[in-house]
Amino acid sequence: MEASGKDEISVEDEAVDKSIFKDCSKIAFYRRQKQQLSKNFTYRALLDSIATGKESTSFQIINEATKLPLLAEIYGIERNILRLKINEEIPLKPRYEVSDVLISKLSTVRLIPCSGDTGNLILSSEKGDLKCHITANPFKIDLESEKEVVMSINSLGQLYFEHLQIPPKQRATKENEKSTSVDTSQEDQEDLGLWEEKFGDFVDVKANGPSSIGLDFSLHGFEHVYGIPQHAESHQLKNTRNGDAYRLYNLDVYGYQIHDKMGIYGSVPYLLAHKLGRTIGIFWLNASETLVEINTEPAVEYTLTQMGPVAAKQKVRYRTDVRWISESGIIDVFVLTGPTPSDVFKQYSCLTGSQAMPPLFSLGYHQCRWNYEDEQDIRAVDTGFDEHDIPYDVIWLDIEHTEGKRYFTWDKERFPTPKRMQELLRSKKRKLVVINDPHIKVDPDYSVYTKAKEQGFFVRTHEGADFEGICWPGLSSYLDFTNPKVREWYSGLFAFPAYQGSTDILFIWNDMNEPSVFRGPEQTMQKNAIHHDNWEHRELHNIYGFYQQMATAEGLIQRSKGKERPFVLSRSFFAGSQKYGAVWTGDNTAEWNYLKISIPMLLTLSITGISFCGADVGGFIGNPEAELLVRWYQAGAYQPFFRGHATMNTKRREPWLFGKEHTQRIREAIRERYTLLPYLYSLFYQAHVASEPVMRPLWVEFPNELETFGIEDEYMLGSALLIHPVTEPEATMIDVFLPGSNEIWYDSKTSACWEGGCTMKMPVTLDTIPVFQRGGSVVPIKMAVGRSTGWMTDTPYGLRVALSTKGSAVGELYLDDGHSFQYLHQRQFLHRKLSFCSSVLTNRCADERGHFSSKCVVEQILVLGLRKEPSSVTTHSSDGKAAPVAFVYCAGTSSLSLEKLSLNIGADWEVHIQ
Repeated sequence: MEASGKDEISVEDEAVDKSIFKDCSKIAFYRRQKQQLSKNFTYRALLDSIATGKESTSFQIINEATKLPLLAEIYGIERNILRLKINEEIPLKPRYEVSDVLISKLSTVRLIPCSGDTGNLILSSEKGDLKCHITANPFKIDLESEKEVVMSINSLGQLYFEHLQIPPKQRATKENEKSTSVDTSQEDQEDLGLWEEKFGDFVDVKANGPSSIGLDFSLHGFEHVYGIPQHAESHQLKNTRNGDAYRLYNLDVYGYQIHDKMGIYGSVPYLLAHKLGRTIGIFWLNASETLVEINTEPAVEYTLTQMGPVAAKQKVRYRTDVRWISESGIIDVFVLTGPTPSDVFKQYSCLTGSQAMPPLFSLGYHQCRWNYEDEQDIRAVDTGFDEHDIPYDVIWLDIEHTEGKRYFTWDKERFPTPKRMQELLRSKKRKLVVINDPHIKVDPDYSVYTKAKEQGFFVRTHEGADFEGICWPGLSSYLDFTNPKVREWYSGLFAFPAYQGSTDILFIWNDMNEPSVFRGPEQTMQKNAIHHDNWEHRELHNIYGFYQQMATAEGLIQRSKGKERPFVLSRSFFAGSQKYGAVWTGDNTAEWNYLKISIPMLLTLSITGISFCGADVGGFIGNPEAELLVRWYQAGAYQPFFRGHATMNTKRREPWLFGKEHTQRIREAIRERYTLLPYLYSLFYQAHVASEPVMRPLWVEFPNELETFGIEDEYMLGSALLIHPVTEPEATMIDVFLPGSNEIWYDSKTSACWEGGCTMKMPVTLDTIPVFQRGGSVVPIKMAVGRSTGWMTDTPYGLRVALSTKGSAVGELYLDDGHSFQYLHQRQFLHRKLSFCSSVLTNRCADERGHFSSKCVVEQILVLGLRKEPSSVTTHSSDGKAAPVAFVYCAGTSSLSLEKLSLNIGADWEVHIQ
């Protein structure tokens, strides 16, 4: 049953004309809302209907034109979060509400009704630091935090809610038609896509009719907004023109266009706004197709003076209006009131979870292409890294490793002995990642297909048959991961007895899980396909890939009996995907502009909870010139997920194939990555426990510096390192902005220091990776690089101590076994605080709960910014013993180097500089 003849599937099936994707003008629910809102329908809150429950306060809202009621519920949630839910009071049938994204039952706080003026209601938290001012007519909510009105909801009157209707054929009388909220003349029905929507050759039949929702939010004083990935766009969100909204709709867009607001592989409906003194967030919990309009403009405020209104002072204060529009579901929105970026990150993780703690190997370098041909090819590539002294941790296999694109199988000719191949990798302390897509080949001789079919585990058509579409194997059915029983069954397929040829060094890559359906509408599944509990695909499209990654991660945990951390990379994602693994930016192109756009794309993912993210180094599509490839490795080495990848029919591009000089440059970039792993691993621990992004836009670290708010060509790796990748060809000079007028920065290679708060011109060659260490930080490193992370367990540490203008510095180191859950269940970890103050460097325990034995010692300490040469340096152990240390001081760079030390990383000690 192989696809053949005219049904032969190739890369051309994915590399489709971009005209097959919709722009906003082709989206019916968007056109409907535009048209209906022009009629100025208003809503009124019926405050006499208010009911105060244990967890929420509820009241009715009525549409003044249709008189149809809605039910609004307002919840206060711990950490200064407000939740607003709006649903039909009595829908014809339940409307879809997203489940499995919120991590647990939320801890609510009581909002106390306070008497307001007539036609107003105030809800206040017990502390009074969060207040909701509800205006009845027209309905509006003003949100006050710490005595500042930070946001207004429905102040523009764009609340929109299409009530479920009886289908026209079932309506017995014209009375029913009068009760609908939308004009249903035949002409309008066709144009507005009420019950049917045509696009190209496809007709979307809507059993539930029109069901879209929308709401506006006005953000007072905010000019800079970010978030709502995934788009190949700037980090700071742009104003949207009519018909140019940001689209959140997961799609397989091969070689996506850059600077475009169309949806690509993943969707996180979460937006952040930042201004001097305040950061806030809006999390719109809806998994259907969603559009976001943004309009930022200055609003002039007048202040009366003693001389009267004529002499009123004018003050320009920005306001950003954000309008969310979704095809279906309910309005379920969380407002995160900050006030700091760190507070907002924690608030969001309280809702959706924090970044999973990755196994250490996954922070090393990954080598991938579509496809490594066979076991001999794998062996040759693996050997090539060793011969060229380039470290790497993981080699990847794409779809050709399977038997005819049947997942959980191996091609018997190309990969006849998969376990032996994995044992070779294991002997090098390396891992294997293989691909596993959600489409299952229609083949009665394929056990995964037959077992899933027997149990009714596939998505169905609206007529009730198994949905079948075209993907890599040819005709395929799609597992319904929204069904908990399907997820449980699928997780079981990763057990070693079930997945023949797999071992515990094999990990998983979920691709094509938007889901991608070749020759389908917009290369995806029809919206009227049916999922578990009879929900239409339109209701939950954006969460489909999230569920596959969830099931895959759970399968890898189960196969180890709950002991080992999984690694799962997913192309499609949703809010909360950070709990299950990593994501990447998809099918990019080997061009300079794609290298450049990868930085804001990764920054946007990072601030919306997904710290473990990366872009295909070198560009997936096409053949990068050597200079571009080198620059991409230099950038990727300082980004969270670091993988080289290329599509089929491209030239081989292993790091040693571009000449000796370029090989050396790539080697240096990858080795620098491995040197920095202690710092990077510690950052991931902070992302895991404290929700701090690993890769950060400058405004997160410098929230009170206006100059940083729009910068996207450089970024912070943690709080200590500033990275400015070179993204222009033949560059000899770049402009680097060093933030912080009270900061000092040190070139990581030359130790030259620079004052902050200015832009410096930096000469660069192809060898240059512009990296600066922030004064006041301590960065732990490894002193030697092994062939993979597994060879570096006992390698000595070094400490790079960069002093602030006050002569102090602080940093931390997190250490555990790098692969198990014992850090969590048995508290087997070390968390050390490293601080330099009053000429003393101290290593102390940062978390007394942790216990972990390590042979590692600190072998070298480099102190930058020491203004005068010391007369002596001594180490002091916890038992009081002191020992002199030989040192080298360089007056030219004001640096002190201590070498040949042997200070145990897990013990308390001090280094005194006199």
